[in-house]
Amino acid sequence: MSGYGGDHLDFRGGEFKGSFTAKAEYREHAPAPTALDALPPQVTGFTGRGDELGELLGAFDPAGCEAPGAVLVAAVSGLGGIGKTALAVEAAHEACGEGWFPGGVLFVNLHGYDDDRVTAEQALETLLRALGTPPEHIPNGVDARAALYRSVLAARERELGAVLVLADNASSAEQVRPLHPGGVRHRLLATSRSKLPQLGARLLPLGELSPEEAYDLLDRALRIAARDDARVANEREAAAELASLCGHLPLALQIAAALLVLDRDKPVAELAAELAESGDRLLHLDDGERSVRAAFDLSYRRLPAEQARLLRLLALAPGPEVTADVVAVLDGADTPPVRVLDALCRAHLVERGSGRGRWRLHDLVRVFGVGVVKGDAELWEEGEAARERVLEFYFRWAGAADDRLRWLSGMPVPERFVDRAGALAWFDGERAGLVAAVQWAREERYAATAVLLSQCLGEYLDWRRSFDDWVTVCGVAREAAHRAGDWVGEAIAWDSLGIALRETGRVEEAIDAHTRARDLYQTAGDRHREANAWGNLGIALREGGRVEEAIDAHIRARDLCQVVGDCPREARAWDGLGFALWEAGRVEEAVDAHIRARDLCQVVGDRLREARAWNNLGTTLRDTGRVEEEVEAYEKALEGHREFEDWYGTGQTLYNLALAHEDAARPAEARARYLQSADAYIRADALTEAAEARTRAEEITP
Repeated sequence: MSGYGGDHLDFRGGEFKGSFTAKAEYREHAPAPTALDALPPQVTGFTGRGDELGELLGAFDPAGCEAPGAVLVAAVSGLGGIGKTALAVEAAHEACGEGWFPGGVLFVNLHGYDDDRVTAEQALETLLRALGTPPEHIPNGVDARAALYRSVLAARERELGAVLVLADNASSAEQVRPLHPGGVRHRLLATSRSKLPQLGARLLPLGELSPEEAYDLLDRALRIAARDDARVANEREAAAELASLCGHLPLALQIAAALLVLDRDKPVAELAAELAESGDRLLHLDDGERSVRAAFDLSYRRLPAEQARLLRLLALAPGPEVTADVVAVLDGADTPPVRVLDALCRAHLVERGSGRGRWRLHDLVRVFGVGVVKGDAELWEEGEAARERVLEFYFRWAGAADDRLRWLSGMPVPERFVDRAGALAWFDGERAGLVAAVQWAREERYAATAVLLSQCLGEYLDWRRSFDDWVTVCGVAREAAHRAGDWVGEAIAWDSLGIALRETGRVEEAIDAHTRARDLYQTAGDRHREANAWGNLGIALREGGRVEEAIDAHIRARDLCQVVGDCPREARAWDGLGFALWEAGRVEEAVDAHIRARDLCQVVGDRLREARAWNNLGTTLRDTGRVEEEVEAYEKALEGHREFEDWYGTGQTLYNLALAHEDAARPAEARARYLQSADAYIRADALTEAAEARTRAEEITP
């Protein structure tokens, strides 16, 4: 007897002696249940992601399923809490609404970042059961299960049509690859915190929401809870600030909205203030069930040690993004750890910055990383040592770049930068980090070096007309130097602060700053810098309408420079004196002063300040009626400004040259110069001045 065969006993081949009775129990099995409508509900209040949604629907569209290069697998990736699942589910519902998947939708959560993640073999068992396969018919082993899974899906396609498989929260391609449904009509959509480039899928990385999308999410969430809750609409600025503090991260925004829903009397501005003033924003971004810190911690705990270490160090970096060189310094390595950075980038814990070789962290990931460091004394000391390395690196290189910007013919040639353009390019690339690093001066451990770093930035920030940054840098340095009793350092900061304040229109504050600098230099006995402070004070006094005082200040500056033999500063003093004399109506004396400034600049080889002296001489000559000499002076000035690519100075001189041509009744030349001035100002990012020059050009009748 061979035993059971299907639902009957098989007596073939049996030998029986005498009579016998066979008993059999018959059971009728119902078809195994299916779970082909298992798609989670759409997220209430889902908003934004229009482009990404369109991309996924384009991949799902059956119209292109048999075209060459058709997308059979799509992978949505992004930082924890970025809204991957919400987008995938939304896209799946819309695709089903279009009737593209009549065979149904399979959903499996792979729990890729949990301690007990779902293996591909376990996931296949779940999917086969959902397809109605009896448990006893499911084989063991990934390959056998994957083969049966594809066979069942092929049969379902013939009977009912295409199926969409949504594999949520994968941590590796290994988890997802066996779930490929086969055929050309089925689709597989995976979500992961990693990019999964090994799948051969259409990769769709998600970033944070736009400010408008974040606003809509907050507003919708409150109105869903209570239709008349218009707090977000009534506090638009506060809502924008709250969204920014949430890093425009959907999870953080949803938690913030939930906190507002729980307390109907809390203004949006109050919650935003709580987050802004908190030493740990992530402490507040927790509504009891959801936590941004917990979401990030799932990713962090899965990182290999070298990746976790670099992530922590990057969280301590100054500025919103860092260059590869700074990453290497943080890491304590000779070369950037590109392999580790790429791995963190694939995991969406690090993002590429504004250019190649630049890296950034999402704002809340930075907060998370700092929190990890602060929670462990050993990690804290490791981080402090890394910050010291970065500050020393910035000081060395900023000092070298500043030397190049201040270099004059005849001085020793700086070694690190071969030309002015290279120094400016380095400063441009590191500016945000440099400004942020100076603010470490608030901490005693870094104060001395940060103050010295601030002194290397003035020439550059003045050149780029980044006066707000300059005010910030000088203010922090001044306070730190004062705490340390560093009179000269404090005076340098006051003097630089005065220039920045004057350029931003805060003239009275500038006068006070230069006065303080002058007095501190006198106390310290630094006569060279005291002369500089007198000259800067003179400029501020002139702009403040105190012309006679300005003349006296410039004379004091000039005389001090002559006593100590400081020719470069003496040239500047003569130039400032010329302007003050001109405003006092002493035109011929002013002309003589600018000529002396020009000649001294030529002696010391200061081509840029020579150009400025030529321009100022031209302005003064205008009042003498010597138009052709005036034009000649401006043309000489243009040579120098263009040589240094000083576009703001070029714009000023061209504008003055246009005025001269107007005085000489040459309207065509004047109009051309005004338009050229506008172009130069645009290159200098001086849009107000550019608009004024263009208006003057349009007012000239051809």
